[in-house]
Amino acid sequence: MRQNLAGGTATTDPARPAVPSWRLLWLTLGLVSFPVLLIDQASKLWIVSHLKLYETIPLVPHWLDLTYTLNPGAAFSLFAGLTAHLRATLLLTVSIATALIIVWVLARSERFTPVTLGLGLILGGAGGNLIDRAVKGRVVDFIYVHYRQAFRYPVFNLADSAITIGVALILFEALTTSHGHTSPREKSG
Repeated sequence: MRQNLAGGTATTDPARPAVPSWRLLWLTLGLVSFPVLLIDQASKLWIVSHLKLYETIPLVPHWLDLTYTLNPGAAFSLFAGLTAHLRATLLLTVSIATALIIVWVLARSERFTPVTLGLGLILGGAGGNLIDRAVKGRVVDFIYVHYRQAFRYPVFNLADSAITIGVALILFEALTTSHGHTSPREKSG
């Protein structure tokens, strides 16, 4: 047995091919990815319909604001300097390819793990930002964390948060799980 990308185990028996686990895939999509995508899109719709572009509403003075911005690039305005057509093509292609890879990995997962949850969060967040790019050509960002003028974090959205949490879960699982290694306690018992 060996660990697969989504944290489940996969048999090494060549006579038994990996069979997609459609039940786990649909469970992850239905309970993680789609809710993230829907909440992200609903929050962006609320922002667009209630704030003017670049308008700011302080939630926690000097710390947290709602600030309506449009980001033509990727995270932290990455690729914002490219021509609009090249940027759109690159970001849409990367987003779709990433989504397909995540669905493929999820379909081969045998059990729900923190990695499965992380992949579901990433898929939902990527889907939310992909919809913005496909429809508007830019992503709606609105969460602004800062401390007066001393610290300013780039404006982001709920999809970005889901992606970040998903990556953190996957990294945490990778750093805290021994794959195929036996702990000293297991050797002595």
